[in-house]
Amino acid sequence: MEMTRTTEAGLIARILAGEKELFHELIRPYERMVYLTLFSIVRNETEAEDGAQEAVISAYRHLASFRGDAKFSTWLTTIAINEGRKRLRKTKGAVEDSIEEKEESHEGDYTPAPLTDWREIPLEALERKELREALRVAVTELPGIYRQVFTLRDLEELNIEQTAQALGITAGVVKVRLHRARIMLQKHLVPYLKTTAPARRGFFGRAL
Repeated sequence: MEMTRTTEAGLIARILAGEKELFHELIRPYERMVYLTLFSIVRNETEAEDGAQEAVISAYRHLASFRGDAKFSTWLTTIAINEGRKRLRKTKGAVEDSIEEKEESHEGDYTPAPLTDWREIPLEALERKELREALRVAVTELPGIYRQVFTLRDLEELNIEQTAQALGITAGVVKVRLHRARIMLQKHLVPYLKTTAPARRGFFGRAL
Protein backbone atom coordinates (compact mmCIF):
# COMPACT_ATOMS: atom_id res chain seq x y z
CA MET A 1 0.00 0.00 0.00
CA GLU A 2 1.24 3.47 -0.90
CA MET A 3 2.68 5.38 2.03
CA THR A 4 1.78 8.98 2.83
CA ARG A 5 3.68 11.84 1.24
CA THR A 6 4.82 12.95 4.69
CA THR A 7 6.28 9.51 5.41
CA GLU A 8 7.92 9.44 1.97
CA ALA A 9 9.39 12.90 2.45
CA GLY A 10 10.87 11.82 5.76
CA LEU A 11 12.39 8.69 4.23
CA ILE A 12 13.83 10.62 1.31
CA ALA A 13 15.39 13.19 3.64
CA ARG A 14 17.00 10.42 5.70
CA ILE A 15 18.28 8.63 2.57
CA LEU A 16 19.82 11.83 1.25
CA ALA A 17 21.36 12.40 4.67
CA GLY A 18 23.22 9.11 4.41
CA GLU A 19 20.83 6.29 5.44
CA LYS A 20 21.06 4.69 2.01
CA GLU A 21 19.65 1.35 3.14
CA LEU A 22 16.23 2.99 3.59
CA PHE A 23 15.90 3.31 -0.19
CA HIS A 24 14.67 -0.28 -0.31
CA GLU A 25 11.85 0.64 2.05
CA LEU A 26 10.99 3.68 -0.06
CA ILE A 27 10.91 1.80 -3.35
CA ARG A 28 9.28 -1.45 -2.21
CA PRO A 29 5.61 -0.32 -2.58
CA TYR A 30 6.26 0.69 -6.18
CA GLU A 31 8.24 -2.25 -7.54
CA ARG A 32 5.21 -3.81 -9.24
CA MET A 33 4.18 -0.45 -10.68
CA VAL A 34 7.64 0.09 -12.17
CA TYR A 35 7.66 -3.38 -13.74
CA LEU A 36 4.16 -3.03 -15.22
CA THR A 37 5.02 0.38 -16.60
CA LEU A 38 8.10 -1.03 -18.33
CA PHE A 39 6.17 -4.05 -19.59
CA SER A 40 3.42 -1.84 -21.01
CA ILE A 41 6.08 -0.27 -23.24
CA VAL A 42 8.54 -3.04 -24.15
CA ARG A 43 6.12 -6.00 -24.00
CA ASN A 44 8.89 -8.38 -23.05
CA GLU A 45 9.25 -9.83 -19.56
CA THR A 46 13.03 -9.97 -19.52
CA GLU A 47 13.38 -6.46 -20.91
CA ALA A 48 10.80 -5.22 -18.42
CA GLU A 49 12.65 -6.81 -15.51
CA ASP A 50 16.00 -5.40 -16.63
CA GLY A 51 14.43 -2.03 -17.32
CA ALA A 52 12.75 -1.96 -13.92
CA GLN A 53 16.12 -2.51 -12.25
CA GLU A 54 17.68 0.29 -14.29
CA ALA A 55 14.77 2.60 -13.48
CA VAL A 56 15.17 1.94 -9.76
CA ILE A 57 18.92 2.56 -9.98
CA SER A 58 18.26 5.78 -11.87
CA ALA A 59 15.74 6.86 -9.24
CA TYR A 60 18.34 6.26 -6.53
CA ARG A 61 21.02 8.21 -8.38
CA HIS A 62 18.71 11.14 -9.05
CA LEU A 63 16.81 11.12 -5.77
CA ALA A 64 18.25 14.49 -4.81
CA SER A 65 16.49 16.02 -7.84
CA PHE A 66 13.06 14.98 -6.53
CA ARG A 67 11.56 18.18 -5.19
CA GLY A 68 8.20 16.91 -4.00
CA ASP A 69 6.20 18.99 -6.48
CA ALA A 70 4.65 15.76 -7.74
CA LYS A 71 3.97 12.52 -5.90
CA PHE A 72 6.99 10.23 -5.64
CA SER A 73 5.05 7.52 -7.50
CA THR A 74 4.47 9.89 -10.44
CA TRP A 75 8.14 10.89 -10.52
CA LEU A 76 9.16 7.23 -10.42
CA THR A 77 6.67 6.30 -13.13
CA THR A 78 8.13 9.00 -15.37
CA ILE A 79 11.60 7.50 -14.92
CA ALA A 80 10.22 4.05 -15.77
CA ILE A 81 8.50 5.39 -18.89
CA ASN A 82 11.69 7.07 -20.07
CA GLU A 83 13.65 3.87 -19.48
CA GLY A 84 11.07 1.85 -21.41
CA ARG A 85 11.09 4.22 -24.34
CA LYS A 86 14.89 4.21 -24.42
CA ARG A 87 14.93 0.41 -24.51
CA LEU A 88 12.29 0.33 -27.20
CA ARG A 89 14.37 2.61 -29.41
CA LYS A 90 17.58 0.72 -28.72
CA THR A 91 16.39 -2.89 -29.08
CA LYS A 92 13.84 -2.57 -31.84
CA GLY A 93 14.61 0.73 -33.48
CA ALA A 94 10.90 1.16 -33.07
CA VAL A 95 9.01 4.33 -33.62
CA GLU A 96 6.53 5.23 -30.92
CA ASP A 97 2.99 4.24 -31.76
CA SER A 98 1.50 7.27 -33.41
CA ILE A 99 -1.90 8.71 -34.00
CA GLU A 100 -2.97 11.76 -35.89
CA GLU A 101 -2.69 14.63 -33.42
CA LYS A 102 -5.88 16.16 -34.73
CA GLU A 103 -7.79 13.11 -33.49
CA GLU A 104 -6.85 14.06 -29.94
CA SER A 105 -7.06 17.83 -30.32
CA HIS A 106 -10.60 17.87 -29.00
CA GLU A 107 -9.24 16.78 -25.63
CA GLY A 108 -12.01 14.74 -23.99
CA ASP A 109 -15.05 14.99 -26.23
CA TYR A 110 -14.54 11.76 -28.20
CA THR A 111 -17.44 9.35 -27.80
CA PRO A 112 -17.23 5.98 -29.56
CA ALA A 113 -20.31 4.16 -30.73
CA PRO A 114 -21.71 1.93 -27.94
CA LEU A 115 -21.18 -1.82 -28.19
CA THR A 116 -24.57 -3.46 -28.14
CA ASP A 117 -23.21 -6.86 -27.09
CA TRP A 118 -21.00 -5.57 -24.27
CA ARG A 119 -21.66 -6.14 -20.60
CA GLU A 120 -19.41 -4.98 -17.79
CA ILE A 121 -16.92 -7.49 -16.49
CA PRO A 122 -18.09 -8.58 -13.01
CA LEU A 123 -15.23 -8.52 -10.56
CA GLU A 124 -15.83 -12.16 -9.65
CA ALA A 125 -15.45 -13.08 -13.32
CA LEU A 126 -11.85 -11.93 -13.19
CA GLU A 127 -11.19 -14.91 -10.93
CA ARG A 128 -11.57 -17.12 -13.99
CA LYS A 129 -8.12 -18.00 -15.26
CA GLU A 130 -9.09 -17.86 -18.94
CA LEU A 131 -10.51 -14.36 -18.56
CA ARG A 132 -7.46 -13.10 -16.67
CA GLU A 133 -5.23 -14.48 -19.41
CA ALA A 134 -7.42 -12.97 -22.12
CA LEU A 135 -7.23 -9.60 -20.39
CA ARG A 136 -3.44 -9.84 -20.10
CA VAL A 137 -3.09 -10.68 -23.80
CA ALA A 138 -5.57 -7.98 -24.82
CA VAL A 139 -3.66 -5.34 -22.86
CA THR A 140 -0.39 -6.47 -24.43
CA GLU A 141 -1.89 -6.10 -27.90
CA LEU A 142 -3.11 -2.54 -27.37
CA PRO A 143 -1.24 0.15 -29.35
CA GLY A 144 1.44 1.64 -27.11
CA ILE A 145 -0.18 5.02 -26.44
CA TYR A 146 -3.34 3.30 -25.20
CA ARG A 147 -1.55 0.48 -23.35
CA GLN A 148 0.48 2.95 -21.30
CA VAL A 149 -2.55 5.00 -20.26
CA PHE A 150 -4.58 1.90 -19.39
CA THR A 151 -1.73 0.40 -17.37
CA LEU A 152 -1.15 3.55 -15.32
CA ARG A 153 -4.80 4.48 -14.85
CA ASP A 154 -6.68 1.18 -14.52
CA LEU A 155 -3.99 -1.27 -13.37
CA GLU A 156 -1.80 0.98 -11.25
CA GLU A 157 -4.70 3.29 -10.34
CA LEU A 158 -2.93 6.60 -10.81
CA ASN A 159 -5.43 9.40 -11.15
CA ILE A 160 -5.95 11.40 -14.35
CA GLU A 161 -3.58 14.21 -13.36
CA GLN A 162 -0.80 11.82 -12.27
CA THR A 163 -1.14 9.79 -15.48
CA ALA A 164 -1.01 12.95 -17.59
CA GLN A 165 2.05 14.23 -15.77
CA ALA A 166 3.88 10.90 -16.05
CA LEU A 167 3.23 10.64 -19.79
CA GLY A 168 3.71 14.33 -20.56
CA ILE A 169 0.23 14.76 -22.06
CA THR A 170 -2.89 16.66 -21.05
CA ALA A 171 -5.62 15.29 -18.82
CA GLY A 172 -8.03 15.50 -21.75
CA VAL A 173 -5.80 13.29 -23.89
CA VAL A 174 -5.55 10.79 -21.03
CA LYS A 175 -9.36 10.56 -20.95
CA VAL A 176 -9.59 10.08 -24.71
CA ARG A 177 -6.89 7.39 -24.80
CA LEU A 178 -8.30 5.61 -21.76
CA HIS A 179 -11.79 5.56 -23.27
CA ARG A 180 -10.45 4.13 -26.52
CA ALA A 181 -8.29 1.57 -24.68
CA ARG A 182 -11.32 0.33 -22.74
CA ILE A 183 -13.39 0.03 -25.92
CA MET A 184 -10.60 -1.98 -27.61
CA LEU A 185 -10.35 -4.29 -24.59
CA GLN A 186 -14.11 -4.74 -24.45
CA LYS A 187 -14.14 -5.94 -28.06
CA HIS A 188 -11.45 -8.51 -27.24
CA LEU A 189 -13.17 -9.79 -24.12
CA VAL A 190 -16.81 -10.00 -25.22
CA PRO A 191 -16.47 -13.68 -26.31
CA TYR A 192 -15.42 -14.63 -22.77
CA LEU A 193 -18.41 -12.96 -21.15
CA LYS A 194 -21.36 -14.47 -22.97
CA THR A 195 -22.27 -16.65 -20.02
CA THR A 196 -21.40 -14.19 -17.30
CA ALA A 197 -24.19 -12.43 -15.43
CA PRO A 198 -23.96 -8.66 -14.97
CA ALA A 199 -22.71 -7.43 -11.62
CA ARG A 200 -23.16 -4.25 -9.62
CA ARG A 201 -19.79 -2.88 -10.61
CA GLY A 202 -17.50 -4.19 -13.30
CA PHE A 203 -13.84 -3.84 -14.07
CA PHE A 204 -14.60 -1.17 -16.63
CA GLY A 205 -17.33 0.38 -14.52
CA ARG A 206 -15.06 2.83 -12.75
CA ALA A 207 -15.14 6.45 -13.66
CA LEU A 208 -12.61 7.99 -16.01
